Amino acid sequence: MFDKMYSSPHGRAKGFADRLGIRLPILLAPMAGACPPSLSIAVANTGGLGACGALIMNPDEIRAWSAEFREGSQGKFQINLWIPEAAPIRDFESEKRQREFLAMWGPPVPTEAGDAMLPDFEAQCQAMIAAAPNVISSIMGLYAPAFVSEMKTHGILWFATATTVAEAKAAEAAGADAIIAQGMEAGGHRGAFQADEAERQMVGLMALVPQVVDAVAQPVIAAGGIADARGIAAALMLGASAVQIGTGLLRSPEAKLHPAYADRLAHTEANETMVTRAFSGRPGRSVATAYVRAANAPNAPRAAPYPVQRGLTRAMREAAQKAGDADRMQLWAGQSARLARDEPAGTICQQLWEEASRLLLC
Repeated sequence: MFDKMYSSPHGRAKGFADRLGIRLPILLAPMAGACPPSLSIAVANTGGLGACGALIMNPDEIRAWSAEFREGSQGKFQINLWIPEAAPIRDFESEKRQREFLAMWGPPVPTEAGDAMLPDFEAQCQAMIAAAPNVISSIMGLYAPAFVSEMKTHGILWFATATTVAEAKAAEAAGADAIIAQGMEAGGHRGAFQADEAERQMVGLMALVPQVVDAVAQPVIAAGGIADARGIAAALMLGASAVQIGTGLLRSPEAKLHPAYADRLAHTEANETMVTRAFSGRPGRSVATAYVRAANAPNAPRAAPYPVQRGLTRAMREAAQKAGDADRMQLWAGQSARLARDEPAGTICQQLWEEASRLLLC
């Protein structure tokens, strides 16, 4: 469907958008827990691609999200899932130390908190097919061949997230229609196929994009640290066909972010974010809050594996949300957080593309 061979970066991006059926080569990042339909509606109605991060959603919630999006927009959207890992190996003594540590930051953590279960992955996959988005995307691995075939049978594109050239090649070989190259600057969870490699294989977007572009035939979508027109233009000059933006849109009113979270983003410099396992057990880039710094300290107890750690931190996260305490809240953020604007998401996307176009065409 896609052809990345165009005479100019602007032409390549325009061609990709045209073939995807959108007007702007800007994709909303599918941020689990931070992608309400309102944000996707605003992005899609301006001509970008909306997004649903369905990680923690059951099939009914996926259907409801899709229905609400379609009530507000005739635009297009993607739905994203994590590829599940093997069941975590539990270390109950280590979990006990983690619960004691977390009790210093929030309410006491019950023993059973680590038993948290995720929605059924196969049921989520079938709910995505039934929702009929334009794109289904993946992160932390690749969909099974049977599901890839099912997507293609239903005319749904597969965009696969990769953090290295090797992952990008594997995704293309598995049938991905486009590669989302996620640089280490990105906010939220690292997309590495192997969690143990996520903190070692930290490739920045400026190095990753051109190498992935050279390594695969499919179009490349740049993600990570892009929040202004300069970032968009740079990514396209490096060979990307589109960009995916997450943190850069979180301060818009349609994101419905907690005011304390939105305010913290406005004051977070690039060096004030860090990769941590402290919230979920899986590496992700967060604002370097007091809790994150303490949890990342050498003398802190080791985080439990995903999703055990997510269950253990739930009480603290909920208490922090209610209290508006940003130092204990889960504040996923990319390194360009300070560039995020407190303006309508549609206005941001339109202006970013107009400004990027001027940079590319001058």
